[in-house]
Amino acid sequence: MPRNFSLLVISFQLIIFVQCAKRFHLGRSKGGNLGAPAGIKGVTLPPEQWFVQKLDHSSPTDMRTWKQRYFVNESFYDFNNPGPIFLMIGGEGPANAKWMVQGAWIEYAKQFNALCIQLEHRYYGKSHPTMDLSTKNLLYLSSHQALADLANFISAMNDKYKFNREVKWIAFGGSYPGSLAAWLRLKYPHLVHAAISSSGPLLAKVNFMEYFQVVVDALREKTGDEDCVTQVKLAHQQIETMIKADPATIEKEFKLCKPFSKASINDMKNFYNSIADDFADLVQYNEDNRIGHDMKRRTTTINSVCSMITKHPEKPAYKKLAEFNSIVLKEANETCLDYDYDNMINELRNVSWASEGGRQWMYQTCTEFGFYQTSSGEVEIFGNQFPLGFFIQQCQDVFGPNRAKTRKPKTNLDLEIFAEV
Repeated sequence: MPRNFSLLVISFQLIIFVQCAKRFHLGRSKGGNLGAPAGIKGVTLPPEQWFVQKLDHSSPTDMRTWKQRYFVNESFYDFNNPGPIFLMIGGEGPANAKWMVQGAWIEYAKQFNALCIQLEHRYYGKSHPTMDLSTKNLLYLSSHQALADLANFISAMNDKYKFNREVKWIAFGGSYPGSLAAWLRLKYPHLVHAAISSSGPLLAKVNFMEYFQVVVDALREKTGDEDCVTQVKLAHQQIETMIKADPATIEKEFKLCKPFSKASINDMKNFYNSIADDFADLVQYNEDNRIGHDMKRRTTTINSVCSMITKHPEKPAYKKLAEFNSIVLKEANETCLDYDYDNMINELRNVSWASEGGRQWMYQTCTEFGFYQTSSGEVEIFGNQFPLGFFIQQCQDVFGPNRAKTRKPKTNLDLEIFAEV
């Protein structure tokens, strides 16, 4: 093992104290929130492998199992002189073999001669513990079960590769997997030597009103002035006024799939939430992983959007916001903005594995974390049209009346150290 390996191992005591909302978007991003790098030409990706995992780690007598997908890159490892084991923790989307050959962790692996392993999170990608995603089957989807999956997997790999006790496991994760990385080190210190927790929210919170405050701060800090924030706030105020006085103009400018005359109260809340989420996505993926993202996204940054919104002062702010909305629709290959609440709920009620992760992640937020990204912040840049009750109702409409997290999340009670810090 290289002598300077200790430089890589960030003290866990420092990592777990980071409470960061930035880049932690808890919406229904298809394919997860991390994104995937582009493939490298001429590089062969490692094949998928399968690990027999327990279904319910909380029940010693439950012997049901399923197959969990993982990937391994052994190209930097010297089995005669074992280095560290790097474990990339899967999150709310499919694991991707491209991460086995790209990313900062691969550069670290080359430097420290590490063995790289990526384990897919249960219920995402191809890791299907149950026949479908019915609410009764989602009972086994939680961070607690995922942490036990990781611990069981690490122990099994230690046996498979005959690693001695001196071989150190380093967990990597960003966003929700960042939280898992920190919790894994806390709960299983005998298995994990250190954790790299990037942007991992560690304190579950029902009303995550701070999320959009961070979005606003990012707009302000990246541009260096208040103009962008001022225009975004003005645009939302104009939209609210014009929906009452001249709804047809907003329908046309924002390319709505149906007129406001046919919209329900929840449809309207969903409309405001949708245009605010445009900025949440913009901030989260701003100049992030630029090589690997879709080329269409590479020119859509905070600076480019804010420039569009702040220039031409003679043009109404809402029109400039509508232009940004049109860009988002084009990037998503959508012809109109579907803000229909029932359509969204019906999509999330889909119990087949074709749901692409939206139903699974919503279940985790509804039953375990909360993390509802409301408009209830002190600075109402995006208005206050999608409060806490809107998200609680979504949980109830998708999973039933008893499936909405409305109190202090149990995650914090199980890990009180985070609440005390």
